[in-house]
Amino acid sequence: MNRPLDGLARSLEYDFRQPELLEAALTHRSAGSHNNERLEFLGDAALGFVIAEGLYEKFPEASEGQLSRLRATLVKRETLAEVARGLDIGDYLRLGSGELKSGGFRRDSILADALEAILGAILLDRGYPQVHAAIHRLFAEKMAGLSSADELKDPKTLLQELLQSRKLGLPVYHVLSVSGKAHKQHFVVECQVADLDMSIRGEGSNRRGAEQAAAQNMLNAVGSSD
Repeated sequence: MNRPLDGLARSLEYDFRQPELLEAALTHRSAGSHNNERLEFLGDAALGFVIAEGLYEKFPEASEGQLSRLRATLVKRETLAEVARGLDIGDYLRLGSGELKSGGFRRDSILADALEAILGAILLDRGYPQVHAAIHRLFAEKMAGLSSADELKDPKTLLQELLQSRKLGLPVYHVLSVSGKAHKQHFVVECQVADLDMSIRGEGSNRRGAEQAAAQNMLNAVGSSD
């Protein structure tokens, strides 16, 4: 842990004028009050905009809904954590003792937050053109992989089309639970396909997201049972 930060700067292909910004971006809240949460907020906004702009240019025929779904696949926690692992960000994190003991340097949420914080740090260090270039470098491969028509469809639509192609009844979605405060709720939804006698759950920060997650889980299960 805590390798010299020049190695990470080389992986990012970016030279910080203010290296203290990179240090802050790698400091989890468990390590102290001077942490990466504010930088994460800034980086999240920059990432969402740059990815949205890139998708707008790449898919000129896509609808607003399709662009939103594509953006969600690129900026979701799992994707950000994957990019972070490719940069070995976990090796540079500054964590409190509790997070160190529990393996926080491997956790998707911490890695994703740190990546966003690094982007926020680049934005503050040299401005929008530099963070724009950094995001395009880091996400070029994943952006290039978004090419098929099916990737413009959400999981619920894909599941419906799959079941219809097999002459099976449509799925039914039920909300099983809603927890958390009003501004940060957590939904658990069940997707049922009666003709297959299958029932699978999905989770998300809103009902639609949880339904989409459940549909994706059902698609995975139906595909693996073929």
